[in-house]
Amino acid sequence: MELTWINKLRIAAVATLGIVVIGILAWPLAAPADPLQPVRASGVSVPGTLLLLVLAFAIGFAGYFIAWPHGREIGILGAPFGLTVWAGRSGPMQTLTQAYPGTAERIALVHSFLAEPLYWLLIVAAGFAGVLLAQRVRPGAEPPASDNSPKSRTGENIYVNIYVNSSIALVVAVLVSLFFLGVFAQNLTMPRNMTAQPATGQIIFAAVAAFAVAAFVVKKFLALSYLWPAGASLFVIALAQVVHYRTETIGRFAETYPATFFPHSIFAILPVQLVALGTLGSVIGYWMAVRYDYWRKHETG
Repeated sequence: MELTWINKLRIAAVATLGIVVIGILAWPLAAPADPLQPVRASGVSVPGTLLLLVLAFAIGFAGYFIAWPHGREIGILGAPFGLTVWAGRSGPMQTLTQAYPGTAERIALVHSFLAEPLYWLLIVAAGFAGVLLAQRVRPGAEPPASDNSPKSRTGENIYVNIYVNSSIALVVAVLVSLFFLGVFAQNLTMPRNMTAQPATGQIIFAAVAAFAVAAFVVKKFLALSYLWPAGASLFVIALAQVVHYRTETIGRFAETYPATFFPHSIFAILPVQLVALGTLGSVIGYWMAVRYDYWRKHETG
């Protein structure tokens, strides 16, 4: 898919659809009572969740036809763009850590974030499901095939290859995205093992850039799509807690440091920000790798 002016218009149209429907019209479903509080999955009711899933599915379905014949590549962007508006409007993580200063309260708060990325990833997946259904109604352009993709190989067990590469891709995406989140969201004036609450703009850049790097690596070296880096957002927080934020570390920070300090930048990023921005970054990184391969093959001789 070339980034022609018509495709830029398609991307803008799908992004606008997601921003208007989820980001603006559906904002009351997740808006906290206190505007300074962050957006959390626990703040969305069960009926609100069902409505949000339906809206994401409808955005993906409509986005496919808006962006046809490239609806498969562009239509999936609608739901993440809508959630990105919520990520930008949300209050910062530090408001929660300030509200729970005790050690036991802080431990419960940190552990409550382990499963929350799954909730937001389900919203993104609902949008992707809408795209897949629309694709069955009217097939569009086929995604580009890489020369080293499993389908292009012969004489190999393709399915074993796919499973092995997928597992490797998930592990690589988790490690790469966590590392670059620490790089891009780190306050350079802080010690290496401590960071303060980043500004919202820095979080947006850090999450998009970190997952873009992960998706670029996955596409370039494993010939797999943006699905694996996007899915890595499920495990980034869990890995970070094991490595950087065990129970004794949580207690030490709660007892000796201000509530605005964290042992790693990932703990200052909300799950809705991680998933929404990580999904967009994964798509961006994937297409950067596709473009890079095309440039290496056709423009460098």
